[in-house]
Amino acid sequence: MPKLVVSVQKTYRFNPVVHNFINLFYPTNMKSVLYKAESRGAAGYGWLKTRYSFSFSNWYNPERIHFGALRVLNDDYIAGGMGFGTHPHDNMEIITIPMSGQLEHKDSMGNSGIISKGEVQVMSAGTGIQHSEYNHNKDEAVTLFQVWVFPEKKNVQPRYDQQAFDFDSLKNSFITIVSPMGNDEGLNIHQQAWFSIGKLDKGFTTEYKIKKEGNGVYVFVIEGDAVINGINLKRRDGLGITETNKLEIKAGGETELLLMEVPMHL
Repeated sequence: MPKLVVSVQKTYRFNPVVHNFINLFYPTNMKSVLYKAESRGAAGYGWLKTRYSFSFSNWYNPERIHFGALRVLNDDYIAGGMGFGTHPHDNMEIITIPMSGQLEHKDSMGNSGIISKGEVQVMSAGTGIQHSEYNHNKDEAVTLFQVWVFPEKKNVQPRYDQQAFDFDSLKNSFITIVSPMGNDEGLNIHQQAWFSIGKLDKGFTTEYKIKKEGNGVYVFVIEGDAVINGINLKRRDGLGITETNKLEIKAGGETELLLMEVPMHL
């Protein structure tokens, strides 16, 4: 590809049609930030083992506060019977994605329930909410991703929702698990954001088209490895991409990805 670009530029240096063609298919203005899995923050509290993609709790990195509206991406392991006691939140959209085990939830709105692998939970903290999260089982761990997104509107009425998805049937495709309020795809949050989970076979190639102009996408490799817009990613690597209208994705092995498309301006 680089040879083609150089050749075209030499021959048609002042041709605006070719210039637009190059910008369309070779996103030279694309910006990216790569966070390798091992560069994440880490904490261990006996019952809790966690990795932080962005500054959280006692781990602070001034260069990793947030990616646009994406504030938190925690990779948690919670031992059997343990969890987080009642604690408050406000003005944050909180998405929880279990990978194994079962997580028990209770909140000050009167909601209580259990979410397992294949389910996703959202909570709009809004004007304020208190909740607790515990491993429902005494004899096995629960693993999960918890994601926080800044809302587009503050002090909304707190709300809770959860939904089951058929992730097991995914094959070389993505499913939308989170979308803006009023959208009929997945669970809704108070932000112009879309989250998708995909499972791809080794060597499979596909595209993800940005849904809202100006949004960026944070790609997180749950399992496997992939090449995204020419950048190699391994398990648990994260890649933030902005100023492009699509992602070109190629799976290096049996791969599972979490794509988080969010506004870049708060």
